Amino acid sequence: MKQSERSPLGLYTIGIAALFLAGFFLLVVFGAGSYRGTVAGQNDNMQSRALLSYLSTTVKGYDARGAVAISAGAEGSVLTLLDGESGYALRVYLKDGALVEDYAPVEAPLRPEEGQIIGRTAVFTAERTKADLLTLTTDAGQVLLRLRSGGEAA
Repeated sequence: MKQSERSPLGLYTIGIAALFLAGFFLLVVFGAGSYRGTVAGQNDNMQSRALLSYLSTTVKGYDARGAVAISAGAEGSVLTLLDGESGYALRVYLKDGALVEDYAPVEAPLRPEEGQIIGRTAVFTAERTKADLLTLTTDAGQVLLRLRSGGEAA
């Protein structure tokens, strides 16, 4: 009778295939973690820039002669954007770490509970550096706006 000899070649082949498979899985796991971190950083960056972009667009939309006013609030600046002759205004201010906007009569007290949260920030300041220049500052940075109306105060 003949005895078949077992060749170690089959075990080597299985071992090398398992090594490549393990390397592939590690590459996928580390690549997915790296991708997740990159996307999270990109989303944080977009969120922080979105707040400044929103403020910039809103101010430009309300920019008219005498429509942009700044006053002091409990936690910082209150940016008031008058809505034409209606007697109403959009007011943007900081309340409990959130930037809030509300739409109410110009002389009405601030009501953050009725307002809309536009973003999270610990800092919000609005100031005029010149008659027609408005500087808005949040945690995300600073935006400098030139008021087309010339910036006459209300």
